[in-house]
Parts: sequence; C-alpha cells; structure tokens
Amino acid sequence: MSYTPRLQEMYSAEVVPALTEKFGYKTVMKVPKLTKIILSQGIGDAVADKKLIDNAVEDMTRIVGQRAVATISKKDISNFKLRKGMPIGTKVTLRGVRMYEFLDRFIAVALPRTRDFRGVDSKGFDGRGNFNMGIKEHIIFPEIDIDKVNRIMGMDVTFVTTADSDEEGKALLDAFGFPFKK
Repeated sequence: MSYTPRLQEMYSAEVVPALTEKFGYKTVMKVPKLTKIILSQGIGDAVADKKLIDNAVEDMTRIVGQRAVATISKKDISNFKLRKGMPIGTKVTLRGVRMYEFLDRFIAVALPRTRDFRGVDSKGFDGRGNFNMGIKEHIIFPEIDIDKVNRIMGMDVTFVTTADSDEEGKALLDAFGFPFKK
C-alpha cells in the first residue's frame, strides 16, 4: 500500500489540465512542477552561543519531519567575530512526498496562523519561476511548542519550480491554493 499526498494527487488531476489549458502546452512534460522546497535560517547570535544552533536544528527537524543540517561559515569575518567553519545557520531541502506534505501543512495551517495575515505578497519571484518568502516567527507551525521555545526565530522558504517565467510559477502556486494578495 503506497501513500500519495493530497496535493500530489491534485497536481495530476487538476493542476496539469488547468495549466495546460491556460498556457497551451503541447505536452504534459512542459507543464511546470514543484521540484523542491528549501527552508533556511540564519542565526547570527550563534557565534556567541552554540546552543542556539542545536535548538534551531531540533525545531526545524520537528517542523518538516526531516533532519535539518547546520550551515557553516565559509570565511573569516573579524567584524562579526566569525571564524571559518563555525555553525551560523540551519537548512533543509524537501523533495517528493515530504515536500507535498509540508506544502499542504504550510498553506492550510501555518500561514493562516501568522499574525495579521492578509495574504502573501507576490513580489518574491526571481524571474525564473521560483518563489522566495520570509517568515518572521517559526512558532506559526503547530509542531512547535511555544512554552519550550527560548527564542523566536524567522526563516526563509524557497519554492523551486520548473517554470520558465514568473507568470507560470505564480499560476502553479495559485493552482495549489497559495494565498497570494489580490
């Protein structure tokens, strides 16, 4: 018995025909698809306190259900008291089933829990159909217990697609139900 996420089934059944009709693709392989979702956090105060990185890795792992890794600095920066090889952030890349599961929880549960949420601004496209956005508080995810959090941190979320243009990328995310501002 194999499990396919709701949004993955929706992509095959509804999104592909809708985008084919809208953009006039001649083959199904031309229809843009979501390839990966990357979550990353930069933790500047980790230079002074190494425990922050461990907490951030645990929180991000709890959010996505996949082990997050600590990112390390590539060079020395004396003004920030930073040495090459020091941990300064966390990241995780989601693909396949976990990517669709995270996207479903992100759209349906986490984003509506954002304070004063009125939709996501669509200015985060990069010209090639990929979308970047920032989250100010990681406590919007229900997996995080607010009582056990010692510090609220933000994170960046990148949606990588196979779309050729921003218009196609936005249409793909719209079809998944992404809450863009009108």
